[in-house]
Amino acid sequence: MDTDLTLEFFDTPQPFLDAAGELLAADPVLGSVIASVSQRTARELADGRDSWAEVDAPFQRWWVVVRDASGEVVSAVMRTAPFKPYPSFSMPLPDPAARALAAALHERGEVLGGANGALPGAAVLARSAADLLGGEVVADKATRLWEATSVDVPPAPEGRLRRATEDDAALVLAWFEAFHAEADEQAGREPDPASGEHNTLDSVLVRIREGVEWLWELPDGTIAHLTGSGLPAYGVSRIGPVYTPKEFRGRGIASYVVGELTRRGLEAGHRMCLFTDRANPTSNKIYAGLGYEPTVDMAEHLVTVPTTP
Repeated sequence: MDTDLTLEFFDTPQPFLDAAGELLAADPVLGSVIASVSQRTARELADGRDSWAEVDAPFQRWWVVVRDASGEVVSAVMRTAPFKPYPSFSMPLPDPAARALAAALHERGEVLGGANGALPGAAVLARSAADLLGGEVVADKATRLWEATSVDVPPAPEGRLRRATEDDAALVLAWFEAFHAEADEQAGREPDPASGEHNTLDSVLVRIREGVEWLWELPDGTIAHLTGSGLPAYGVSRIGPVYTPKEFRGRGIASYVVGELTRRGLEAGHRMCLFTDRANPTSNKIYAGLGYEPTVDMAEHLVTVPTTP
């Protein structure tokens, strides 16, 4: 590893946030995933709950900051995903730090099953981990992070936008799970039936109580759409997931809801961002039409480990 770079591990979010705060605040859109997940986890722990205890992962979750020779934090990584293969997520990561992180995890016997985040660092981390394990890397999904500094909200369809309530929790959970499967279909991938299993009724209720899940209700009371708009972290709110059941598509509901929630966020003084799957031309076109502009390309990588005969 470049001797000018050092890694510092944390096993709880608040000390990590204290260390990484300046970096996350300096580029809050790029750091929105790490910031929002870490802040939510910190709130959960402060409330005396720890959902990680139910994940049954073969390692303890962690956060890492990368410091340069002066001690300044120049990157951040976390491994907190509650679903297999428990991928890491990284901000732009210097290649030497990515290789050193892979080596540190390997040395303590932790198998890194996947590495997501900003390119090229996430790919270097995945490749380094695979090399140490004698495994292979599969580029699973290419994603793109977008930001809107202004928005062109299309005309509203018939119906109304409202926050989800606890009475909607079962529907929201079912649609979270459907979103993952159908996103794969729309991108031309074989759907992973287990991709939404990390969502639980409890985790959905947390989001509903935070007021971040929104529904579109048709005039007859039928619920036709779901969009999430997360609590701001360092002034940035992230839209997603965005899901419309097939029978309600083609009415402009998703475009309107995302546009309207983006408008409300911008008017409240928040920066607004979202992720798209680069293999899904429909969603990329819709969000570009609303005023979102691409900021950075990211990717999800799987690390396959050879099985012992």
